[in-house]
Amino acid sequence: MTITYKDTKIFQPKDLQELFLSVRWSSGHHPEKLAAAMQNYSTVFSAWDGEKLAGLVSVMDDGVMTAYVHYLLVAPDYQYHGIGRELMTRVRKKYRSYLRISLIADGNNVGFYENCEFKIDKKGIPMHITSLLE
Repeated sequence: MTITYKDTKIFQPKDLQELFLSVRWSSGHHPEKLAAAMQNYSTVFSAWDGEKLAGLVSVMDDGVMTAYVHYLLVAPDYQYHGIGRELMTRVRKKYRSYLRISLIADGNNVGFYENCEFKIDKKGIPMHITSLLE
């Protein structure tokens, strides 16, 4: 497997749909919205196996102090091959001058993020309002 990495915000909706649904994320049911959303992120790095989208990370930032990793996903067939780590390395390199890079990890992924040098913030609790569109 030869993975290439891209710094682009332009995606075919079907590629995003396939990737998001492969990891059972309901946002994959809205591929046109996902494609539009990618264009609005500050940063999107993606991993490709030929023409197949294997993974991506998207980041929002304020331009100087704080960056927030919104999506990090790797298709199941490509997990445990260092792709997620490489995507996070690219994020950390780009935002190395920022005071904080934040994200919300679900319980199953905490170890991965700790291996990428993120720390649990024991003072904060993630909170959400989820649209009824799902």
